[in-house]
Amino acid sequence: MDFAIEEMQPTDWPQVSVIYLAGIETGMATFQRDVPSWEEWDHGHYESCRLVARFGDTVFGWAALTPTSSRCVYAGVAEVSVYIGEAYKGQGIGTALLLELIRRSEENGFWTLQAGIIKENMPSRELHKKCGFKELGIRERLGQMPNGKWYDVVLLERRSKAVGI
Repeated sequence: MDFAIEEMQPTDWPQVSVIYLAGIETGMATFQRDVPSWEEWDHGHYESCRLVARFGDTVFGWAALTPTSSRCVYAGVAEVSVYIGEAYKGQGIGTALLLELIRRSEENGFWTLQAGIIKENMPSRELHKKCGFKELGIRERLGQMPNGKWYDVVLLERRSKAVGI
């Protein structure tokens, strides 16, 4: 499948938000219950590491980093989000996005990337491990879905071999 990985633009938000909503609706991608506005999402994510995979005008997936803490000592630590449109899963887009996000994160001084993935979300866990993340442990009953069911979250981490060593 042909696609390019590019910096996310505000004009991508309508398609990015549709992909995000589909992830929310799976009940396995996030504890987020609603798609935020562009302004809210923009404010909560690093500007330097926001990517989309696209072909022409169609966005297939997206990846971005969020701060893990406002404390200055954690300036090089970020949390990863990767979402792929349902019709485009299993075609290497997630791997390409995550590897490019890792590359750009290092260019921007990030030494640790982390991900908290719902335990049952095996495709996302495998994607992260394939891209160099290690599973550190499980946070039990960390989040509750609207149906009342509690979920464990697997904490994964990738340490840069180029930054912060």
